[in-house]
Amino acid sequence: MATLDGLPPLREVIQRHGLDAKKALGQNFLLDLNLTQKIARNAGPLEDATVIEVGPGPGGLTRAILSLGARKLIAIERDSRCLPALTEIAEHYPGRLEVIEGDALKVDFDALAADGPVKIIANLPYNVGTQLLLNWLLPKSWPPFWDCLTLMFQKEVGLRIVAREDDDHYGRLGVLAGWRTEARMVFDVPPQAFTPPPKVTSSVVHLTPRQAPLPCDVKKLETVTQAAFGQRRKMLRQSLKALGGEALLSKAGIDPVRRAETLSVEEFVTLANAL
Repeated sequence: MATLDGLPPLREVIQRHGLDAKKALGQNFLLDLNLTQKIARNAGPLEDATVIEVGPGPGGLTRAILSLGARKLIAIERDSRCLPALTEIAEHYPGRLEVIEGDALKVDFDALAADGPVKIIANLPYNVGTQLLLNWLLPKSWPPFWDCLTLMFQKEVGLRIVAREDDDHYGRLGVLAGWRTEARMVFDVPPQAFTPPPKVTSSVVHLTPRQAPLPCDVKKLETVTQAAFGQRRKMLRQSLKALGGEALLSKAGIDPVRRAETLSVEEFVTLANAL
């Protein structure tokens, strides 16, 4: 594996720095550099891009991104134990890797994105992945600071992101992602690709922003989807009762006996605009 970039094998790096994955941080390390390159390649050409990575750990995906020619990579890592391994990568690629120690949920991503097209590529920590995605999907201004997102989630979360109406996985996340982005599943990653192996399959999802999503107030769309899917087995006239029930649905031209999972993204936008 070291022949891909001239750096030591990741297993050796992890052993040398005592980097056992911490469950509390949602860590599962990817060691196969061929696989991490496959993930990075799905973000498209990197030569002119600033790439942001969240949760690099010992740097498997970091190394892939840099070996594929990323002009600049900003890696955000909360676990201070990983910093020495990341420093070694930075020294191998002078001037191209910047490491920020901190919690990604508290980082001002817009401030990092001042220089050129931005691509976010990450094997997201399981415990914060969905919240980070929502933060990137729902900024006040649109189009966003990023050109594309290439992210790894638990497969169940990935299915929810790309789901559309009448799909068992369709819910609030699918509506919000479908409203503002084109989202697609890229490929699955089996548990044995990780150290330690998680109990579930993972999936890589690729999202590109819609330049002109249907006009809608973000907060109203969040409110409507939360209420509708909060009681997803009930008819909309019941689940949306607190928001106006049948009067709201009549205004939006939606049959009150339908259920949340049958509404398209466009219908949810209409509903939010009727609030």
